[in-house]
Amino acid sequence: MVDSASPPPLTQLITRFSEDEAAAEDWSEAVELLTAAEVFWLSTVRPDGRPHVTPLIAVWHENGLNFCTGQDERKAKNIAENREVVLTTGVNSLHGGCDLVVEGTAERVTDDARLRSLAGAYTSKYGSEWTFEVQDGVFVGQGGPALVFRVEPRTAFGFTKGPYGMTRWRFGQG
Repeated sequence: MVDSASPPPLTQLITRFSEDEAAAEDWSEAVELLTAAEVFWLSTVRPDGRPHVTPLIAVWHENGLNFCTGQDERKAKNIAENREVVLTTGVNSLHGGCDLVVEGTAERVTDDARLRSLAGAYTSKYGSEWTFEVQDGVFVGQGGPALVFRVEPRTAFGFTKGPYGMTRWRFGQG
């Protein structure tokens, strides 16, 4: 759900990549898709500049995408060096549906109250196998401790496929 206190993003249909009958998608529709999506792809940059992409689960919560990872995993090491990330999700088909790309900065979540709220969101969305305890600013689950990150969109893109259209949303344009 979109926080009514947050200003709406600047929304633009990118006409050079859109069919004539395409219209800009409303951000609230994108939020519904982000909320429902089960699998996301996280793109980070390795310290030597090479890209790193990995699938993961995430929850849309309080106007941001949230994910977790072990502190020794490649994505956590990459974020420690460069917090700029991209999360993508969508449908694996050429016709129909909408693919989404969210660009932003991965911010570590360490507040126990926020982590407990996020832990509940994970269990609600993904079921009891994704139940986390909160200890010392991290999630603790079957795989051990996990760092939690939040990405508030700076820029997002929606790619509709029927008609083909590309929408760009820019946030914080004050």
